[in-house]
Amino acid sequence: MKNSVSDQSFYIESEDEEDMEKLEFNRQEEDDGHGSYGSFSSAENLQQNKPGSQATQWPQSYRQSIDLYSSVPSPTIGFLGTPTLSRLGSSFLGSSLTRRFTPETLHAPVRKPLLPPSVDDEIQPHKRSTHSLVTAPPSRKQSVRFEDKVYEVDHAHGIPLGRQSTYGQAVMNGINVLCGVGILSTPYAAKEGGWLGLIILLTFAVLSYYTGLLLRQCLDSSPELETYPDIGQAAFGAAGRITLSIILYVELYASCVDYIILEGDNLSSLFPNAHLSLGGFELDSHHLFCLMTTLAVLPTVWLRDLSVLSYISAGGVVASLLVVLCLFWVGLVDQVGFHNKGTPLNLATLPVAVGLYGFCYSGHAVFPNIYTSMAEPAQFSSVLLSCFGICTLLYAGTAVMGYKMFGEATESQFTLNMPKDLIASKIAVWATIVNPFTKYALTLSPVAMSLEELLPSRHLKSHIYPIVIRTLLVMSTLLVGLSVPFFGLVLSLIGSLLTMLVTLILPPACYLSILRGKVGRFQAAICIIIIAVGVVSSSFGTYSALTKIIENLRNG
Repeated sequence: MKNSVSDQSFYIESEDEEDMEKLEFNRQEEDDGHGSYGSFSSAENLQQNKPGSQATQWPQSYRQSIDLYSSVPSPTIGFLGTPTLSRLGSSFLGSSLTRRFTPETLHAPVRKPLLPPSVDDEIQPHKRSTHSLVTAPPSRKQSVRFEDKVYEVDHAHGIPLGRQSTYGQAVMNGINVLCGVGILSTPYAAKEGGWLGLIILLTFAVLSYYTGLLLRQCLDSSPELETYPDIGQAAFGAAGRITLSIILYVELYASCVDYIILEGDNLSSLFPNAHLSLGGFELDSHHLFCLMTTLAVLPTVWLRDLSVLSYISAGGVVASLLVVLCLFWVGLVDQVGFHNKGTPLNLATLPVAVGLYGFCYSGHAVFPNIYTSMAEPAQFSSVLLSCFGICTLLYAGTAVMGYKMFGEATESQFTLNMPKDLIASKIAVWATIVNPFTKYALTLSPVAMSLEELLPSRHLKSHIYPIVIRTLLVMSTLLVGLSVPFFGLVLSLIGSLLTMLVTLILPPACYLSILRGKVGRFQAAICIIIIAVGVVSSSFGTYSALTKIIENLRNG
């Protein structure tokens, strides 16, 4: 990594606290006998401790930034956490915004780290040997004991490196990534594609599950492979790593754009008469709420320690379930009813449905992180099956209920169709509104951190440049969202152009490249068929979404 990102941390810290922290850290270094490692590690020092060629390539922040984006915090809730770790971090919530952390800093009590197993072989000889792409120098590690088990601690990030995901944690991480805002558009996708279009949803579920297994086999081919960009580099060299990383980051950026559109649509539906007049300049409700949303999320993007947001964003799973339950309640209990018959097939708009259904399974960027974090990697197939099974049932159920309730009047977000005077409708809308506020910063931070890696070395200790980069990124999502304010079509474009690449095209392509000569003819044929399905779906979906966006812009 070119820079120690902790040098650029945006934090609120008194001088006394900073001095105390430096003294404590220097004392640790002297005790370890490695005083050459200061709190501001150089890129050379970091790279000396990285095991493979993957460690020298951009982006280096991908591993832990995606861990932060996707992890499900779990303090003391059943299988999601342990009381011991919760007590260990009891004071964290009170100090998370007043102490300095590196961008990847996540404390165990408020999240489940998706870090690879990196404890000593003498302690855990049965674990596969992997290393974090941004692992700190060994001198910063000490051993601590949790529940009679010894783990190493990475003092650079404050995380017990031996902590690994259980089956339940891995399933929750997967569902938290898969079950996002895409569920709001499944009834709209059913309208665009017709009832037979649901076959596409099920087909994508099966193919995406299979390509997820292909990623696991790619990871197993070398202990140095940990993330999706690593796989891209192993398959297609440095160009493959960079290209794949750019695709993944663009997908995250586009999701932030959709968050802005989503907030503007739902808030303006609650307050349609809201407006702002400044001189001769006037903002209607949609533009006003998009602007207010941007200003509200901007300070959260400046923060480097996002673990509190990661903790709150775990409610995304609960929020999705709540919105679906509200839809069911409105249809059944509030007697809106399920009376619309719908149409069997809409060929003219089917490609739009293809993109929307494809977006529902955009979790492959995170699956390698989940796999390398698991205490029992052999359970990964079962984890994926649980994630895809649960999410597919939610998607299909929501699509059927929404389309049956609202028919051809179904909008891009079914919350916009729900009667405004019903309590269940208000709960659904507010749950939809709150969720993106917690996810926006987590989604955009990987993009920002990757750009900050490219800063010249003379700016490593500057706090200004990271803030400027993040501010410009946030403002650009506002401008794009206002320029193309079509939630469903933007979602379809993301699903067709980007998700198809990440989910259906690149995994089998990487698999065939990495394991060439070891793949049987039957499996190679399956991979080629999946690639063909992805290419065709991507082509038709992207063309259709772009055509409709341009048409709406001309008519608007």
